[in-house]
Amino acid sequence: MKTRASQSFAVSPPPAHAWMLLVALGGVLPLGIIGALWFSGQQAQLSGVATALVIVPLVLALLLLAMKRRSVELRDGVLDVRAALFRHRVAVSELDLANARVVDLRERTELRPVLKTGGMSIIGFDAGNFRLRHKFGKAFCLLTDRHRVLWLPERNGTSQLLLSLAQPQAMLDALRAD
Repeated sequence: MKTRASQSFAVSPPPAHAWMLLVALGGVLPLGIIGALWFSGQQAQLSGVATALVIVPLVLALLLLAMKRRSVELRDGVLDVRAALFRHRVAVSELDLANARVVDLRERTELRPVLKTGGMSIIGFDAGNFRLRHKFGKAFCLLTDRHRVLWLPERNGTSQLLLSLAQPQAMLDALRAD
């Protein structure tokens, strides 16, 4: 029994402003709350929000770590996509590779994710399950760069994958060769 080698495909990194937004929310927001309470003369209120001021940065730190979890791997005829806290596995035979394309989401507006059904979304980074603009089709997304996105529709006609890869055409060629 011959097993195929595993292939990994580099995911485009999220833009710097996505990282900065989470850092700002995790560091500046709690400091702003403390400062506002302090200068408003409500130092007694600080003990009431202390728990929240500890929890908010911890949650945002976990989100920063989750954003680092991005991988796309093809192994034994199965495409395995890991995006933040989410994972999607699909057999290559279930993908409609004849219609798969590298697209620009500025032009293909019907493929833009609009409704998060189980995912993580900040400006410049979308990961997980979303509904799309066109007829609210379903998509598993790992989007960091919307200019060169590999669109992989599934044969069922209702699901698809949207992946921001460093070399999307190379992955599409590998899938077609599999």
